[in-house]
Amino acid sequence: MMMSCAYETVKTLKDNTSEIINTNIQGVGFGLQLIFEKGEAHNHPLFAFWLEDMQGNYIQTLYVSESVAKGFFKHGDKSTGKWLPGPIRRPASLPYWAHKRGVAEDDGLYMPSQTNPVPDAYTGATPQGNFTINTKTDDKQKSQFRVLFEINQSWDWNNYWHNNKYPYDNDYKSSSQPALVYETAIDINNPQELYEMKLIGHSHWSGKTGELFIDLSSITTAKEIVKTVVVKLII
Repeated sequence: MMMSCAYETVKTLKDNTSEIINTNIQGVGFGLQLIFEKGEAHNHPLFAFWLEDMQGNYIQTLYVSESVAKGFFKHGDKSTGKWLPGPIRRPASLPYWAHKRGVAEDDGLYMPSQTNPVPDAYTGATPQGNFTINTKTDDKQKSQFRVLFEINQSWDWNNYWHNNKYPYDNDYKSSSQPALVYETAIDINNPQELYEMKLIGHSHWSGKTGELFIDLSSITTAKEIVKTVVVKLII
């Protein structure tokens, strides 16, 4: 039934062109479909979905790109003079999610590491285009909660976020325009058919803090990574 419902939703919104991903299948809470349609500037972004309560307190991760979750990137090792797969932490990739999650490693960074990764139930390979994630909340303790989505794409420079803006900050250089954050709120007692996620701000440009910056006037093509992202509640 879950897969059939996902198929019908994707077909209606995106002509049945999306990859289907299933996470947290052991969850005993509410079912959620996270339905993403890529924008014109989409080019291999990293992203995370998670839940917060109505006061902004972190509840759980729903999905995070595997390279971030495991601290191992396809282009992570440059010791031979060219980029090869290897362990690396990129604090600027998804800093708002990482700081909300609040798990500090021994080096003080909030990004997951190979020794302390995000559990497999909440991660997977990053899809290359449109996708629908079928997932569940861990439990049903909250009847009201917010769904958050953070997305970031490297090398998307613009006139404001240019390569020499912070010349001594290598973490900034791996991010370019900072990660963008979207949200929607869900009330189980007053459900809607679909919840459209709205852009609410951008993260810190190099991941030094977990701040959310609501001024988006400097953001250009990063706004075009996403065309739409909506949530469907399955009770």
